[in-house]
Amino acid sequence: MTKPRVYVGMSGGVDSSVAAALLIDQGYDVTGVYMKNWSQDLPGMQCPWAEDLADAKRVAVQLGIDFKVFDFETQYRQKVVDYMLDEYRAGRTPNPDIMCNQEVKFKLFLETSLAAGADYIATGHYTRVERLADTARLLRARDDNKDQTYFLYRVTSEALAKTVFPLGNLTKPEVRQIAKDRGLWTARKKESMGVCFVGNVGMREFLSQYIMTRPGDIIDKESGRVLGRHDGAIFYTLGQRHGLDVGGGLPYYVVGKNMDKNEVYVSRNINDEHIWRTEIKLTDIHWINQPLTEDTRIQVRLRHRGALINAIYSADTLHLESAERAVAPGQSAVIYRGEECLGGGIMSDI
Repeated sequence: MTKPRVYVGMSGGVDSSVAAALLIDQGYDVTGVYMKNWSQDLPGMQCPWAEDLADAKRVAVQLGIDFKVFDFETQYRQKVVDYMLDEYRAGRTPNPDIMCNQEVKFKLFLETSLAAGADYIATGHYTRVERLADTARLLRARDDNKDQTYFLYRVTSEALAKTVFPLGNLTKPEVRQIAKDRGLWTARKKESMGVCFVGNVGMREFLSQYIMTRPGDIIDKESGRVLGRHDGAIFYTLGQRHGLDVGGGLPYYVVGKNMDKNEVYVSRNINDEHIWRTEIKLTDIHWINQPLTEDTRIQVRLRHRGALINAIYSADTLHLESAERAVAPGQSAVIYRGEECLGGGIMSDI
């Protein structure tokens, strides 16, 4: 009997390394694939892609599996990086990881793998999928602290039906232990904490290389008084209170900005209506399967690892059971029913 063939995305990290090992145990014919999405260095900061590729290759050799490199750099720049830069220029706060999953990992990588002879793809995401007769459901991971469904809500049901998630029932410590027990090269490798595609680089440093910014005024919303200067309105997000440098006393919070005037508006009023929201209008809504009917009770997550909030969905609007703080336009609201991720949308301007 021919083994089902799976192409597993190997980033050079411990999660995808263990995912590849577990797929072998589960009887798949496994091929490791490194997606070369970004290789550009920034001033004083070297992109770690070559090191990550080498680590992924070492693990593939340890596991005795075939290994390929898919070069998606051009498409990644067009679909993910340019989108992110355009959103920041417009004054919104996008999530490039979500767009990467939608356009690259579960579209381009899937299509390229199937064309090369794979039956499935796999990744090291902490999530689960339930395949039904004619569809697939996205389910939260057993380890709620590592659950990554928030980043996957824009993946299609058709893509999920062709995807295996070996880590969905494991915790991060369990994954680390499996890697150590098997002596995998990446067992003790730390997770990168910066921009998803540039390694340990902060978003501010990255944006400053690609978007021209100019100083502008920080203005007290209530009095209209200029309190200080900023070095680029794109760097400030709703609810932010650190890094404003506008004097002592009670803290100020960012409550808005005008990109045309290059002005950032702040307030000391922690109850400002722009900071707290009970209604959130969604745009660019994506449903994994069937759209919700009107006036449906659901739960929503407004940020990765954020609490699940009770809400009612009606007319592309989320009516939250309780007010939530600092909901920035451009970020995603992800909708759940129990353990199932149903989809979500982009939070619009007030």
